[in-house]
Amino acid sequence: MHQRDREILRLAVPAFGALVAEPLYVLVDTAIVGRLGTLPLGGLAVAGAVLSAAFGVFNFLAYGTTAAVARRIGAQQERAAAEYGIAGLWLALGLGVALTLVGLLVAPWIVDAMGASERVRPYALTYLRIGLLGAAPLLCTLAATGYVRGLQDTRTPLVVALGANLLNLVLDLVLIYGFDLGLAGSAWATVFAQTVGAAAFLVVVSRRGRAAHASPRPVPAYVRDALVVGGRLTVRTASLLAVFTTTTAIASRIGDDEVAAHQVAWQIWLFLALALDAVAIAGQAIVGRTLGAADVGGTRASARRMIEWGVVAGGIAAAAVIAARPFLASAFTDDPAVRDHLLVLLWAVAVMQPLGAVVFVLDGILIGAGESRYLAVAMLAAALAFAPAAALVLAVDGGLLALWGALYVFMFARLYGMLARFRGDAWLVVGATGG
Repeated sequence: MHQRDREILRLAVPAFGALVAEPLYVLVDTAIVGRLGTLPLGGLAVAGAVLSAAFGVFNFLAYGTTAAVARRIGAQQERAAAEYGIAGLWLALGLGVALTLVGLLVAPWIVDAMGASERVRPYALTYLRIGLLGAAPLLCTLAATGYVRGLQDTRTPLVVALGANLLNLVLDLVLIYGFDLGLAGSAWATVFAQTVGAAAFLVVVSRRGRAAHASPRPVPAYVRDALVVGGRLTVRTASLLAVFTTTTAIASRIGDDEVAAHQVAWQIWLFLALALDAVAIAGQAIVGRTLGAADVGGTRASARRMIEWGVVAGGIAAAAVIAARPFLASAFTDDPAVRDHLLVLLWAVAVMQPLGAVVFVLDGILIGAGESRYLAVAMLAAALAFAPAAALVLAVDGGLLALWGALYVFMFARLYGMLARFRGDAWLVVGATGG
């Protein structure tokens, strides 16, 4: 095996496990709540989409931190790397508390804006209000994960993610069926598991910070740097999540059976997307470290190899979805109408996998290179390409397949924008802090 393959696999395989574990918070909820009925499942679809969007906007806490820490590690600045990671944790805590307070105030209006029917609305509001209490723990987990990955360690996030998700599963069963709490029990299980996971990460970061003789207090300059990068990545992520949230809102307006089927298909797609993102996580860490060490040739060679790995992984994911279609439809719902819609949507999920894999890897490479400004503009442009396609679905009552066709427009637009940047050399900026 080539040396670059060994390095990619050393980071990507544990990252794969951790990324697969992350969406299990909602995927497990989807499977269990699906047994409670179509209305609770529809409520989870709406609230889950909102929470994913609200939390996902702050993914810069992980992605930006990984790239910044990896560059400093490549430049052999271990203390600076640790202090950047600690600054990210303080920032995450403040943002998480603010998100919870604001979210609780506007929750009813958000659910209404998502187009939930009168029957689905109470379930969505219950799950959303409880889920918002997990904002601070989850954002701290994102920041800590970014720091640890920047240290070229993807095993620790795997261990924490597996432990938290196992706890979530046990609590789901106990609270939903043992205490008969229904959808609320599922939400409380997730919040508690998120809190335990964040506590575990705080112990890890504290130990590594002390080993690097880093200050436990936030360094203002690093907080400012994180906010600048975060602002750009927030535009990128907000554009991405606006597309995804709009998709769920349109599905809600098509019908209750349709939004329930969309929820299952969407969670399967998200599960696979995050699994395929394992190579992108390796890309963030490797590209950040090699550019920090001023190794331009190694950066370009590793990036090309990771794209090849992405193509292979996407093909495997597509084949797996096609083979598992009947099982997946039966596993998530007993409703025949929902199952029929889902069987069709799973073809769209499968075909999108190779395309998505290449897009995710390119995204990780450019994040690792510190290309936050370019990524923000490119993602916004892709979202603008999606908008007329989505509007057309509503105008002609196009149905679920047409809605997923609009998602294909978005993904191809993303691919075009990132390939255009990757082919040039402007992103290959060396040094501990990049361009």
